[in-house]
Amino acid sequence: MKKAISTEHAPQAIGPYSQAIVINGMAYLSGQIPIDPATNQMIEGGVELQTERVLENLKAVLEACGATLGSVVKTTVFLKDMGEFPQMNMVYGKYFAENPPARSTVQAAKLPRDVSVEIDCIAAVG
Repeated sequence: MKKAISTEHAPQAIGPYSQAIVINGMAYLSGQIPIDPATNQMIEGGVELQTERVLENLKAVLEACGATLGSVVKTTVFLKDMGEFPQMNMVYGKYFAENPPARSTVQAAKLPRDVSVEIDCIAAVG
């Protein structure tokens, strides 16, 4: 049975989608952008700070799903500028230091609210 997940510890969905869906022991998380859930405002700073905020948002949604960063099996990283890959990758590596998930990274022509990075993921639950 499909279950929609929502947590106040991550930015609320601003359209007809869920923060995550859990089904058959897997969590499918919508892409997160660098919005601070406490203020509902975009964070200031470069791709490093934006990546950190995005991963903290994903972590909060994963916890609401009954999962952790350690149970993530796949991520997709969308970058505004592939030239910022090294900076994003440095922060990303701190969050996925052990047994990192599979990953795709693509440059996107335009991201929501013109952010530098968006990340979604798939994780095992339980």
